[in-house]
Amino acid sequence: MIEGDFDTRTLTMMNAALDCVCEKIPRGEEYAVRKRIAKQIIKCARSGKTTLSELTAAGQRALIGIATSRSLPRLESKATPRDGTARIA
Repeated sequence: MIEGDFDTRTLTMMNAALDCVCEKIPRGEEYAVRKRIAKQIIKCARSGKTTLSELTAAGQRALIGIATSRSLPRLESKATPRDGTARIA
């Protein structure tokens, strides 16, 4: 987990950005989609960009990769956690 890597404020911003991006897209509730977006948000935060707008923009950039990826059908086949959602922390 990444809880120890970021302060509470940053984790809150990261989760808000993830929710903001995912709520606006079809399949945004799917674990694999959220996970892929979360990875980009984490990468952004690790680079020192931790405002909500920067983190949201990173998540939106991840959507470009999802939309153009040939692996999109594989996203559906991955296992999901019990509640079906991915969280940053």
